[in-house]
Amino acid sequence: MELPCDGAGICMACKNKPPDEETLNCKTCATPWHATCLVSPPQELADTLQWECPDCSMINPPSTSAVAAGRSEEAGKLIASIRKIEDDKSLTEQEKAKKRQKLLSGAAAGPSPSDGEEKKEKNDVLDILDKELTCSFCMQMLDRPVTTPCGHNFCLKCFQRWIGQGKRTCAYCRIQIPPKMASQPRINSTLVIAIRMARMSRSSNAGGAPKVYHFVHNQNRPDKAYTTERAKRAGKANACSGKIFVTVPPDHFGPIPAENDPERNMGVLVGEIWEDRLACRQWGAHLPHVAGIAGQSTHGSQSVALSGGYIDDEDHGEWFLYTGRYAVLCLYLCVSVLYHVLFTSHEYFCLTKMSDSLEGRDLSGNKRTNKDQSFDQKFDKMNEALRVSCLKGYPVRVVRSHKEKRSSYAPETGVRYDGVYRIEKCWRKNGIQGFKVCRYLFVRCDNEPAPWTSDVQGDRPRPLPVIKELKNAIDITERKGSPSWDYDEEKSCWMWKKPPPVSKKRVADSGDPEDSKVIRTIKRQRQNVSVREKLLKEFSCQICRKVMVYPITTPCAHNFCKACLEGAFAGQSFTRQRGQGRRTLRVQKNVMKCPSCIIDIADFLQNPQVNRELMGVIESLQRQAEEEKMDENSEGCSEEIDDAIEQPDLVSDAVNDPIAEEPKDESQKA
Repeated sequence: MELPCDGAGICMACKNKPPDEETLNCKTCATPWHATCLVSPPQELADTLQWECPDCSMINPPSTSAVAAGRSEEAGKLIASIRKIEDDKSLTEQEKAKKRQKLLSGAAAGPSPSDGEEKKEKNDVLDILDKELTCSFCMQMLDRPVTTPCGHNFCLKCFQRWIGQGKRTCAYCRIQIPPKMASQPRINSTLVIAIRMARMSRSSNAGGAPKVYHFVHNQNRPDKAYTTERAKRAGKANACSGKIFVTVPPDHFGPIPAENDPERNMGVLVGEIWEDRLACRQWGAHLPHVAGIAGQSTHGSQSVALSGGYIDDEDHGEWFLYTGRYAVLCLYLCVSVLYHVLFTSHEYFCLTKMSDSLEGRDLSGNKRTNKDQSFDQKFDKMNEALRVSCLKGYPVRVVRSHKEKRSSYAPETGVRYDGVYRIEKCWRKNGIQGFKVCRYLFVRCDNEPAPWTSDVQGDRPRPLPVIKELKNAIDITERKGSPSWDYDEEKSCWMWKKPPPVSKKRVADSGDPEDSKVIRTIKRQRQNVSVREKLLKEFSCQICRKVMVYPITTPCAHNFCKACLEGAFAGQSFTRQRGQGRRTLRVQKNVMKCPSCIIDIADFLQNPQVNRELMGVIESLQRQAEEEKMDENSEGCSEEIDDAIEQPDLVSDAVNDPIAEEPKDESQKA
């Protein structure tokens, strides 16, 4: 009799605890089994990833009382139906298991009339993702997916709810979750892009207006900000050395459209990532390279940056609570222009640190000082600019930096543009450090979906969240009239209901129009690529740049081939001895950084697990691509056969033609 292992890992058949290399985990139920105690264990190593336990496969149907009583005919039909399902090569293993379950429960005695519809729907990419990428909690397609180190995927809210209950093990396989991953889960951007592209293909096939998903790759990103010799000598202190690639004024409100982007003719795209704040400045998303707020006290605020500067900030994705800054910092913005004339690079560095202290906190980072706030904040200068945008209802561009470590919505590296938000309320309250701070409620109102969601459409008007700190707040400011940027029910989009504020600054020079023509041609060619090819391109390893084989998702939400990731750290040991022949010191752990970021993944590399759901999606897409190629080849062969059939008729016509010329001599006959 075949029995699995119990909760302690002891085999219930031989009563021994098998080693890890002799333990098999079921693909469906993730139950551990002892390989040597199985009647038919897998013969190859590749088969272990797709292995199903006897309880899930149910190849041998259980004996029932009806069969024991002599119903041999019904038992024969049941076995024949099961064998028919097993021999059907057009079905996946998961579809076979569902059909066997329906057959054994009596819900289906034979092939259902909807089998043809299932085969038609099988070609839809969204159906493949819906079957493979499903959350184990809500049983729905993943929303803001996070991947555990054991290779299982869950929705971010479901995962946070599970961790909030005090659970520290995976809900699917009960493997321990690292504390850092439990406290700071990262959204798997590869799965987000795949689900969004599949949904967009479904909406375009349904007859709606086709939407194009824009993703800026490395070859399309702008050049470095420092191109002149003077800028290279000054280093990153020279913030104005880079070219501005958009034709909008510095005080432009709202999104930056395609007509203001002569370089690419696409505009600043939601989800676009830059290397640092200086590259972000080149594309006009957020101009200041140090300050977190861009704006003027009498004109309004155009953009803000979330970079983890204040402990009071709360980030919930679609809405967040933002803390203002100290007004005296604006003095630094004026003085820093005179840097090349008056100060050295060291004095400029000191001036930068001084500006942070004037902001109400000290960021020098040594043992004598810290990030504690020292002054009360007031509604003036930059804080007043945010309050003007709140009263007028202006859209504010938001960029998130990787320095925001407390947020699950921050990028892993660089700076990312997350669309426009609207400030609904602002107030003052006593902060965590005891001083008064200015607070702002930002709510997302963009026509494009957020980078962490798989939605095809953008935001819709949503009710304001309940803010508990408003009970003890002072100087509460709320918008009384209608906002300038609002949602239009007829056009189903966010737009300017009132004319946008008139610019008071000069517009940057436009680029070469010939370059925009080339960009349009490349853009049309990309639109002609099928959704399946785009998905396979997104499922590429970040090391070999090919479609992933045995994909592995690291705790920092990066995806690699298993062989590529293990090969990158081949020959490196996880620990090293600190003694040098004299005295043996304590063993020190080696730091192994992720190939795509600076996160240490040494603990994860000791037992990396394959993301089986992602691997199933890749295999299904590759299988469909091969079937399409076979169909195209068969159609091409049939056309060649038809042409060959027509050729003998032409020859016979030529022979029977009386006008055909006869050979004149024997050589011509030969």
